[in-house]
Amino acid sequence: MNTRTLSMLAGAGLWLASAAALAQGSGLTRTLVGKEDVSVPGREAVVARVEVAPGAYAGRHTHPGDEVSYILAGQAELLIDGQPPRVVKAGESFVVPAGVVHDAHNPGTAPVSLVGVYVVEKGKPLATPAP
Repeated sequence: MNTRTLSMLAGAGLWLASAAALAQGSGLTRTLVGKEDVSVPGREAVVARVEVAPGAYAGRHTHPGDEVSYILAGQAELLIDGQPPRVVKAGESFVVPAGVVHDAHNPGTAPVSLVGVYVVEKGKPLATPAP
């Protein structure tokens, strides 16, 4: 294999490992839908379908870039450090700036489903757990 292929495989593995680590035991699942370079050097857009199980928390975490999400079904309590809790429901969107600690709680009895778009630094984990 050439260096570029190895680099791409390593990056994909890092992304999958970070997504899996964040999802373990938290009731959060993230399914990669797409990943492409963007016009900003060193950045890429990652598109994922995200589900938060009933009663679960996503877990406090950050992203190495902005998150822009759209709620497809259900409603969740969005918990962004420094802001009051906010309820987001189907048909609404939200933005979390790069590096900001946040969490989501699904207080309902049905899963919350959303599409998350992350414009992040290439080569970094998609999400990093936060204390």
